[in-house]
Amino acid sequence: MTAATAAPSGIAAPSTRDPFLDNAKYLAIILVVTGHLIEDLRDVPVAHALYFFGYTFHMPLFITLSGYLSRNFTFSAGKARKLISGLAVPYVIFELVYSLPRLILYGKLDISLLDPYYLTWFLMSLFMWRLSTPVWQQLRWPLAVAVGLSLLSGMSELPDELSMNRTLGLLPFYVLGLMLRPEHLDFLKRPPVRVLGSVVLATGLVAALAFHTDIATEWIRWRHSNDKIGVGDVTGTLIRLGMLSAGALLVAAFLAVTPSRRTWYSGLGAATMYAYLLHGLVVKVMERYDDGLATPWGIALVAAFGVVLATVLCTPPVRRLTRWAVEPDTSWAFTMIRRPRSSSQ
Repeated sequence: MTAATAAPSGIAAPSTRDPFLDNAKYLAIILVVTGHLIEDLRDVPVAHALYFFGYTFHMPLFITLSGYLSRNFTFSAGKARKLISGLAVPYVIFELVYSLPRLILYGKLDISLLDPYYLTWFLMSLFMWRLSTPVWQQLRWPLAVAVGLSLLSGMSELPDELSMNRTLGLLPFYVLGLMLRPEHLDFLKRPPVRVLGSVVLATGLVAALAFHTDIATEWIRWRHSNDKIGVGDVTGTLIRLGMLSAGALLVAAFLAVTPSRRTWYSGLGAATMYAYLLHGLVVKVMERYDDGLATPWGIALVAAFGVVLATVLCTPPVRRLTRWAVEPDTSWAFTMIRRPRSSSQ
């Protein structure tokens, strides 16, 4: 993805990038990779708690950053092309790529470009969120409308095609990003707010350790309706509103503790889309052979491996090898905009 799309993102000239945002993306992609690696080990209570805590806000964080860096999106030729080359084409490529582990390990071949598989849902959803950007920028109360749509989406069993449950359920975080301004981020960088952010994150982790078994895991995945999760619409709406609020609060806290200066990993944060799209291949292989890791020490080892894996996948050598898939050059497929000729009267 390009820098303008933000979330697991692509590469831009260092002088044009904000190290604060790149630092946030690098630290967040570590949560994503580690969360996917320990997902299959959730029989261990601490693993389930950490999984629940991370999933409450790591994708909302990426989505919020995507919205923030999409504020200037228009339907101009250049940005429309980037939308296709940065999201649509990688989506098709990785839908095909992720069909291979299923075929090799489980003998299943099931390809549906309208029904995103595994982590490719994010590309599909972000594509649609980006297309809707001009609409949100013209509404009087965009965030309230987005929250309303998110809550209403839980009242119906939406089709899996186009990742509709997640696209609508997580929509408020994208719109929140669109509404943010640089001064809002500057506020989070103030020393007292940074301290408060640390307290909020620590409190959230303690709460996850204490109550992770009391809340159905499906609430943090945003994949199903209230009825399918097993609650009525009133209860489901209250829970969804609580999850949206908790996600927004933890996103703000995470950004508050993120370093704003350039660090050794700022450059890696500029390429988190590589880690996002590639790490799933490692996860799919490991989940077949991780039975002996279902212990507290095994969880610690897997978490450490997640940090290393996320870091390596953002490095220049990996980017050079896989740019054809993550950031494909599709300039050959485009031409000048064809405009209708005006007819003489």
